[in-house]
Amino acid sequence: MIIRRSERTEPVVEPVTLKILVAGGFGVGKTTLVGAVSEIRPLRTEEVLTEAGRPLDDTSGVEAKNTTTVAMDFGRITVREDLVLYLFGTPGQDRFWFLWDELSTGALGAVVLADTRRLEDSFAAIDYFERRGISFVVAVNRFDGAEVHATDDVRQALDLDDHVPLLQCDARDRGSAKEVLIAVVQHAMARAAARRHPATT
Repeated sequence: MIIRRSERTEPVVEPVTLKILVAGGFGVGKTTLVGAVSEIRPLRTEEVLTEAGRPLDDTSGVEAKNTTTVAMDFGRITVREDLVLYLFGTPGQDRFWFLWDELSTGALGAVVLADTRRLEDSFAAIDYFERRGISFVVAVNRFDGAEVHATDDVRQALDLDDHVPLLQCDARDRGSAKEVLIAVVQHAMARAAARRHPATT
């Protein structure tokens, strides 16, 4: 039997799947970003803030926020036919940080979301990924009414190394959030390649 060209089937492409963390301080937009880009209904583990938790939860600057992630957010996005990202949003409060070690296992890289009104809330996440050698980018989430700062000023305030990408984004916008995720993948792959093939002098 002769198979005509038009009858040939294309080979099935098995996509590469990568794990990306979305981290940052309390109320910085992690759940929003995961929800904005996920092509599946995102898994959320949010609970309502209670009076009992107020001594533990610093809501300064995000007084209108009435829920918090207590375990993780989970979503998925197909960047290309051969590349799928699994997104894990980390809890932002100190009392849930014991989950970070498990969530970061096997992660290619991370996004650290930052709010310029509360930059100090980003320090812990940046330190975490630096200490563990996990590639990350910092994305400044543009909140309505927040003052816009020069990129160099934000970089200096966060004491970021020159090789760490610093971007602006709107976590509510799918296109903007997707650009951040692509930047994480590109940065992590470039660092991995550099480690495998260090420059010789």
